[in-house]
Amino acid sequence: MNSSKARVAVLVSGGGTNLQAIIDQWKAGRLPHADISLVVSNRKSAKALERAAKAGIRHEWIPKEHFEEDLIRLLDEEKIDIIVLAGFLRILSADFTRRYPERIINVHPSLIPSFCGEGYYGLRVHEAALNCGVKVSGATVHFVNEVPDGGRIIAQKAVDVMDDDTPETLQRRIMEQAEWVLLPAAVEKIAKKIADSREGE
Repeated sequence: MNSSKARVAVLVSGGGTNLQAIIDQWKAGRLPHADISLVVSNRKSAKALERAAKAGIRHEWIPKEHFEEDLIRLLDEEKIDIIVLAGFLRILSADFTRRYPERIINVHPSLIPSFCGEGYYGLRVHEAALNCGVKVSGATVHFVNEVPDGGRIIAQKAVDVMDDDTPETLQRRIMEQAEWVLLPAAVEKIAKKIADSREGE
C-alpha cells in the first residue's frame, strides 16, 4: 500500500459501468495518485461487485438496515480518503455527507442544474431531456452534500442530442463520451490534491 496515494471507495447499485471506467484507467496507470481500495453496493446482486472481484478490489454488500453505520465502519477500516458514487441509487443522509466534506463525488447524466435533483436518475434524466427538446445534454461530476445533486461542480462535458435519439441511445452516448471520461479524471484530480497536501505535511 502506498500511503501517499489517496484511497478511494466506490459506491454502486447496479451494473458498474462507471466503476469499470475508473478501474480501466487505474489499471492503465492513468490514476497515479489514487488507489481503488473498496467497492460497496447496497444491492447483493449488483454486477459491479463481480467487476470489483475480477479487478482484485475488496468488495462488500451492505444490507439496508444500519447501512450508513456499517459503511462508515468499512470506510474507516480501509482508511478511505475519497468516496465515489457511481450509479449509487440511495440518498445519503446529511449527517453522512457532513462527515466527509468535499470528499464525496457523484457523476450525474445531465448538465446540472438541468434535469437533476430528487427523482432524476437513470433513464428518467434522458427522458426529461428529450421531452424538453434540448439539443445538448451531457454529464456533470460534482461534490455531494445534503441536497441531491446540489454540491459544487467539479467538471462538466457536453454531448450533442440527435434528432432520432431515444432515452437509451442518449444514455449510452453520454456514458461513453462524458461520464466514462469525466469521472476517472475527477478521481485523479482530487486524489492528486490529497497526495500533494500530504507531501507538504
